[in-house]
Amino acid sequence: MHYERNEYQEGFSICALVIAGIFLWWGLNILLDDITNWWWFFGFFWILIGLSIASSQFYKLTNRSKLRNVVKQEFEQNPTISIEMIASNTGITVKDSRAIVLDLKAKGEIRGNFSTKTVEAKHVEVLGPNQAPSEEVGKYCANCGTPLKRKGNAVYCAYCGAKL
Repeated sequence: MHYERNEYQEGFSICALVIAGIFLWWGLNILLDDITNWWWFFGFFWILIGLSIASSQFYKLTNRSKLRNVVKQEFEQNPTISIEMIASNTGITVKDSRAIVLDLKAKGEIRGNFSTKTVEAKHVEVLGPNQAPSEEVGKYCANCGTPLKRKGNAVYCAYCGAKL
């Protein structure tokens, strides 16, 4: 697996897929519009650009799940590993490692606590594919990863304002 800096957070873009669709539409319109003109072969050029943009976005989307699996394997091997150690072992940046851990916690694929002083995991448990998520799922904001302290019937995260 090849990793590039900040690939997890900044890799996939819906805008890029829209732009790829525009290039594909443009190229197909040129090809199907009037084949008797001399510039019809430019349609292939726009189609190739659209296909390359779309394929790179789909690759980045599938690569995100691979990066999550790598971080989960690190926690399986050492449940008290720090995020910095994960970053140095895997080559993933600390910023992306933190984002992956927050995503995994929000989805309920891992559960555990991290020390706020040493940034080491106190204990992290990786949930298997057949294990039901624990009651800890939903105790973290899916948007920002902030621990939730439910007061009454809270519907929004106090930190980022996302709907829970």
